[in-house]
Amino acid sequence: MFEIRIICDPADKDRVSEALAAAFTTGPARQHPTRDDRRTRLYLTADHRPAPEPWPVPEAAYALAASIISEIGWTARTAADRPFLDALNREFWLRKAALLDRIALSNEADSVTSDATDLATRAAQRLMELDDTAVASDPRHYVRQQYARWAKNQ
Repeated sequence: MFEIRIICDPADKDRVSEALAAAFTTGPARQHPTRDDRRTRLYLTADHRPAPEPWPVPEAAYALAASIISEIGWTARTAADRPFLDALNREFWLRKAALLDRIALSNEADSVTSDATDLATRAAQRLMELDDTAVASDPRHYVRQQYARWAKNQ
């Protein structure tokens, strides 16, 4: 852990704080005017971000998953019961994204290019939006990681 001190124009304080929060794990910024009252001093406690976990391979991520047919049934029933799925229903979006990922994986194994990959990627991006996260890698890797965690805790 370390302390960062920045002296900047008051109009830049939010942008500077956001940039530091993107690079490090930071605490709240403490603000003080400079002696001449023309600039702002920002003090932040920061730490390096932990190294990211390796992405699970599909076999490991879906080791505890129900059959694809069973998940299709669950997804269809859930969608039919709640035609206007709200953004708070994370389990639905996670399971749907995982289902589409598994279907796309089976198509990729058969060397079949289809819309399944695009659908899986879009569902994964929807889950990431719901979780308010950004991943520098393939969004489907994020789904696998999240599904493996979810399935382990069921």
